[in-house]
Amino acid sequence: MAEKELLLHCCCAPCLIAPFYKLKAEGKELTAFWFNPNIHPLLEYQKRRDTLRDFAGKENIELLEQDEYGLMNFLQTTLKDINNRCQYCYETRLNAVAKTAKELGYSSFSTTMLYSKYQKHELIVDIALKMSAKYGIDFFYEDWRSLWWEGRKLAKEAGLYRQQYCGCIFSEEERYREQIQRDRPKENKDLSN
Repeated sequence: MAEKELLLHCCCAPCLIAPFYKLKAEGKELTAFWFNPNIHPLLEYQKRRDTLRDFAGKENIELLEQDEYGLMNFLQTTLKDINNRCQYCYETRLNAVAKTAKELGYSSFSTTMLYSKYQKHELIVDIALKMSAKYGIDFFYEDWRSLWWEGRKLAKEAGLYRQQYCGCIFSEEERYREQIQRDRPKENKDLSN
């Protein structure tokens, strides 16, 4: 039996599309892996998961799912240290993909978080390397941020649901706070400051 090549954690289909086409053109075999208990609220979680399912089906990509909507655990953990929530988020997902890859006989793991220009790239790499050492499996590293604009174009052309924030309720607030303040009529501005 041939060794399985790459288990690729996917946060969403729009972050997968450009790296997938690049890897496919290079002849790299991959399986997509869904585990994102950081995505909230529930309807957003379902939209992203279902969009990834649809894309994987159209592209004939094997998709493994650890389908856990993790709002309670995420909040219980991150409320203790909100400023470091991204580290917890990355560790949780990278631990899951590395562990699963090792258990299922893949030769390496990676994540589409390496595609986003909004993520903490160096922190993701550092954590992935720790998970590589922890489970004794190779971390496949590629900086896909150069594919950002191409990926946005491809996702739009494919009609993929494209989210407006990273995933957690804290990132949703950060994304929309400025827009809400800007769009609020002057007479309704918050005077509590």
